[in-house]
Amino acid sequence: MDNLNPEILGRIRLPTPPKVEQEMILEQVEKISEQYDSLTNLACQQVALLQERRSALISAAVTGKIDVRGWQAPASAAPAPTLEPVHG
Repeated sequence: MDNLNPEILGRIRLPTPPKVEQEMILEQVEKISEQYDSLTNLACQQVALLQERRSALISAAVTGKIDVRGWQAPASAAPAPTLEPVHG
Protein backbone atom coordinates (compact mmCIF):
# COMPACT_ATOMS: atom_id res chain seq x y z
CA MET A 1 0.00 0.00 0.00
CA ASP A 2 1.31 3.41 -0.92
CA ASN A 3 -0.02 5.11 2.19
CA LEU A 4 1.21 2.49 4.68
CA ASN A 5 4.17 3.94 6.58
CA PRO A 6 5.88 3.38 9.94
CA GLU A 7 3.68 6.00 11.63
CA ILE A 8 0.51 4.22 10.58
CA LEU A 9 1.94 0.84 11.50
CA GLY A 10 2.96 2.19 14.90
CA ARG A 11 -0.64 3.08 15.68
CA ILE A 12 -1.95 -0.43 14.98
CA ARG A 13 -2.75 -2.27 18.20
CA LEU A 14 -2.03 -6.00 18.24
CA PRO A 15 -3.21 -8.26 21.03
CA THR A 16 -0.42 -10.21 22.68
CA PRO A 17 -0.51 -12.74 25.49
CA PRO A 18 0.97 -11.76 28.86
CA LYS A 19 4.75 -12.12 29.23
CA VAL A 20 4.40 -15.24 31.42
CA GLU A 21 2.23 -16.93 28.81
CA GLN A 22 4.65 -15.94 26.04
CA GLU A 23 7.48 -17.59 28.00
CA MET A 24 5.40 -20.75 28.49
CA ILE A 25 4.66 -20.88 24.77
CA LEU A 26 8.35 -20.41 23.97
CA GLU A 27 9.32 -23.22 26.36
CA GLN A 28 6.82 -25.56 24.70
CA VAL A 29 8.02 -24.65 21.21
CA GLU A 30 11.65 -25.23 22.24
CA LYS A 31 10.74 -28.59 23.79
CA ILE A 32 8.97 -29.74 20.62
CA SER A 33 11.82 -28.39 18.49
CA GLU A 34 14.33 -30.44 20.52
CA GLN A 35 12.20 -33.55 19.99
CA TYR A 36 12.13 -32.96 16.23
CA ASP A 37 15.89 -32.36 16.20
CA SER A 38 16.42 -35.61 18.09
CA LEU A 39 14.17 -37.55 15.70
CA THR A 40 15.88 -35.98 12.68
CA ASN A 41 19.32 -36.93 14.01
CA LEU A 42 18.16 -40.49 14.72
CA ALA A 43 16.70 -40.79 11.21
CA CYS A 44 19.97 -39.55 9.69
CA GLN A 45 21.93 -42.11 11.72
CA GLN A 46 19.59 -44.87 10.56
CA VAL A 47 19.91 -43.80 6.92
CA ALA A 48 23.71 -43.83 7.22
CA LEU A 49 23.64 -47.29 8.83
CA LEU A 50 21.34 -48.67 6.12
CA GLN A 51 23.58 -47.22 3.40
CA GLU A 52 26.60 -48.83 5.08
CA ARG A 53 24.82 -52.20 5.26
CA ARG A 54 23.71 -51.88 1.64
CA SER A 55 27.30 -51.24 0.56
CA ALA A 56 28.51 -54.21 2.59
CA LEU A 57 25.83 -56.44 1.04
CA ILE A 58 26.73 -55.34 -2.48
CA SER A 59 30.42 -55.85 -1.74
CA ALA A 60 29.77 -59.35 -0.37
CA ALA A 61 27.73 -60.25 -3.46
CA VAL A 62 30.36 -58.89 -5.86
CA THR A 63 33.25 -60.65 -4.14
CA GLY A 64 31.35 -63.94 -3.98
CA LYS A 65 31.09 -64.10 -0.20
CA ILE A 66 27.34 -64.62 -0.60
CA ASP A 67 25.53 -66.41 -3.40
CA VAL A 68 22.82 -64.33 -5.02
CA ARG A 69 22.31 -66.49 -8.12
CA GLY A 70 18.66 -67.19 -8.67
CA TRP A 71 17.51 -64.59 -6.17
CA GLN A 72 14.49 -62.57 -7.21
CA ALA A 73 12.88 -59.61 -5.54
CA PRO A 74 9.39 -60.27 -4.14
CA ALA A 75 6.66 -59.34 -6.61
CA SER A 76 5.19 -56.78 -4.21
CA ALA A 77 8.52 -55.01 -3.66
CA ALA A 78 8.53 -51.41 -4.82
CA PRO A 79 11.75 -49.77 -5.99
CA ALA A 80 13.73 -48.42 -3.07
CA PRO A 81 13.72 -44.62 -2.84
CA THR A 82 17.00 -42.76 -2.73
CA LEU A 83 17.31 -41.14 0.68
CA GLU A 84 19.47 -38.14 1.42
CA PRO A 85 20.34 -37.22 5.02
CA VAL A 86 18.59 -34.13 6.29
CA HIS A 87 20.91 -31.54 7.77
CA GLY A 88 19.44 -28.79 9.81
